[in-house]
Amino acid sequence: MLRVREQKDGIVLSIKLQPLASRNEVCGCQDGSLKIKIVAPPREGKANKECIKVLSRLIGIAKSNIKIIAGEKSRKKEVLITEISKNELRNILKDQNIEI
Repeated sequence: MLRVREQKDGIVLSIKLQPLASRNEVCGCQDGSLKIKIVAPPREGKANKECIKVLSRLIGIAKSNIKIIAGEKSRKKEVLITEISKNELRNILKDQNIEI
């Protein structure tokens, strides 16, 4: 099951990032994290920027509402997402046919 915790300023979501993939895609839940494949390399913050861009499009919120709060240089990350609740996120992922 996807690990999502609510905080007073938003929700924290666990991400497992796979850089240098053939295309950008959200693959579902893996070990409690949302697995995201991206084409960007893990250098100079490019993978992190692409991760935020993919999440922004998926959820339908501005990139400025998504911030990496842990794992800046790791494949395992935690992101803070504002302007959305835990239940809203789950509904969005279900609507996108992403297994949670």
